[in-house]
Amino acid sequence: MRTLFDTTKIGPLTLKNRFVRSATWEAMADLSGQPTERLIKVYDELAQGGVGLIITGATTIVPDPTGLPGMMSIADDSLIPGYHEMTSMIHQHDVPVVMQITFVGRGGDWQTPGGSTLHELYAISRTYGEAAIRAKKSGFDGIQIHAGHGYFLSQFLSSKKNTRTDMYGGSVANRGRFILEIYDEVRSRVGTEFGIFIKINCGDFEGEDDGVFEACQYTCTQLSARGINGIEITGGAGKGLPLPPRGKYSESVFRDYAATIAKLIETPVIMVGMNRNPAVMNEILNATNIAYFSMSRPFIREPNLVQTWKEHPDSEAACTSCDACRKQDAIVCPFR
Repeated sequence: MRTLFDTTKIGPLTLKNRFVRSATWEAMADLSGQPTERLIKVYDELAQGGVGLIITGATTIVPDPTGLPGMMSIADDSLIPGYHEMTSMIHQHDVPVVMQITFVGRGGDWQTPGGSTLHELYAISRTYGEAAIRAKKSGFDGIQIHAGHGYFLSQFLSSKKNTRTDMYGGSVANRGRFILEIYDEVRSRVGTEFGIFIKINCGDFEGEDDGVFEACQYTCTQLSARGINGIEITGGAGKGLPLPPRGKYSESVFRDYAATIAKLIETPVIMVGMNRNPAVMNEILNATNIAYFSMSRPFIREPNLVQTWKEHPDSEAACTSCDACRKQDAIVCPFR
């Protein structure tokens, strides 16, 4: 029987439990995109709280990005020293840390698959590789490619949003091609002893079927065959990140999608999405091949949540998903 507090290996990383802090926009970086002392304190509290793996908030790979206020950046070499304090501090608590890297657009404009030339796609792929090298030099244990939540890479999966008629659009294989090319580019830069993960949409949940889950299954199968170290299944795109219909599950809402993916591949699958109850997660852990459980808002409310669960396994997360954390000057819970 597997337990939530098993020590495991995920690629080159050793995790002391199966809980993952999912990438969370904190809105606390400075104007250059470097972590502030306030942001470093957030990661210190998470590491002290006993989580198995920390994935940073989305970090832009280009200067002059289209993105969120207070977003971190890894767009040039001058930013590398600013991350050393963060990664060293996290490692003191025996917790690995992965940087989520993302591309949204430049100069305030959200970029779309259909609006991108082949030359731009090749340049973006190279930029992902360069960003991964910088993350490695900054002391991170790996990177996570963000292909969820309607961001640029996520849109390639959708037959509705991806209107290309060349080798990057149309068929399932074509819609997954650019993500696979980015993985190959990153792996060629960082080698095999550096973790590469992906966060990928299983669905946009914006109405009619747009083929995202079909493309997700294909892409995850191909990434697994290539040797990616971990796949985090998420969903939702657009305002409010719509979730699957709640009729079946009120929590751990992506379990069926993640379980389907986990059954197809050898790569460990991480599931995010309304994970609040360790009893439910333990049941899923032993009924499916899902290996890890990631959370965002519960850790905003309780950075020490994993330690609490270790001492009180019958307790539930205090987070009620009210989203008040998004209505502050930065992403903080007003009820802490």
